[in-house]
Amino acid sequence: MQHSINEAKDLSMVLTDAKYPELPGFRSNKVRDTYQLPGGKRLLISTDRQSAFDQILAAVPYKGQVLTQVARYWFDQTQDICPNHVISYPDPNVVLVKDLNMLPVEVVVRGYLTGSTNTSIWPMYEQGQREVYGHKLPDGLKKNQKLPKLLITPTTKPVDGGHDAPITEEEILQSQLVKPEHWHEIVEKSLALFTRGQELAAQKGLILVDTKYEFGLDENGTVVIADEIHTPDSSRYWIAGSYQERLDAGKEPESLDKEFLRLWVAGQCDPYKDPIPEIPEETLLEFSNKYISLFEKVTGQTFEKPDQSISVHDRIHNALAKALPEYF
Repeated sequence: MQHSINEAKDLSMVLTDAKYPELPGFRSNKVRDTYQLPGGKRLLISTDRQSAFDQILAAVPYKGQVLTQVARYWFDQTQDICPNHVISYPDPNVVLVKDLNMLPVEVVVRGYLTGSTNTSIWPMYEQGQREVYGHKLPDGLKKNQKLPKLLITPTTKPVDGGHDAPITEEEILQSQLVKPEHWHEIVEKSLALFTRGQELAAQKGLILVDTKYEFGLDENGTVVIADEIHTPDSSRYWIAGSYQERLDAGKEPESLDKEFLRLWVAGQCDPYKDPIPEIPEETLLEFSNKYISLFEKVTGQTFEKPDQSISVHDRIHNALAKALPEYF
């Protein structure tokens, strides 16, 4: 397989693990490696691991940097709506945050009838369901069509890498999974955050299609948004200019998000039953370029690839030693 020198270097510039034995409280999640620090702080390091269908598929060059910096942009743009957990950014892949008491649901806001995973509403609708997550939908809708109104479709948060599971508002309130006052506040904040996201995305020629939010409570019991916000891992983005034409032609929208890789995998196999084939390097590079393009469109900034003379792992080590010298 022939690659240019730059592409070959890009493929080697991946962070697949962010283990630093100097730091306490290590935990590895699907994409982020985290550290529990004293004083109510956590360190989140976004790796380049790519997850979908509840498993790790590959490593995508610069993905962790894109996720951290896109989230940074959106945290800055929405702090008037909801406080966020950010303390500082020691490195382009790293964020130091307040440790929160996380609420045990993920709030998913959807503006369009789409998706390809078990928790997405299009597969449910296509199979004949007309009530999804407690919402009734009319007959006659087609894939990728705008929904009559924004829908909140929550899922329970998986423990130790388990599966997200759909849940309704009624079930959340009946089970006391979240206190009613907290639930109503995070729904209100989620709709406001998503509306802000759609407005700003539209100014950049993008459609923010849907997204996932996670919230926690700080030491004062204040609701705070955590994890990530409006990233291409947690959200779908479509190119606005070609959306209607492609919808009318029955084609998938042009996307700048994780769905590109989900659709590639689903085109090769049943990802919930079959082994997932190795993803070609060309596909990973195309995927990486989509994430970089999304960063540039959303933020209006040029993506700066890091110094390739040092590994991402070593660069982060140096940044952490400077930010947290007490451990190094």
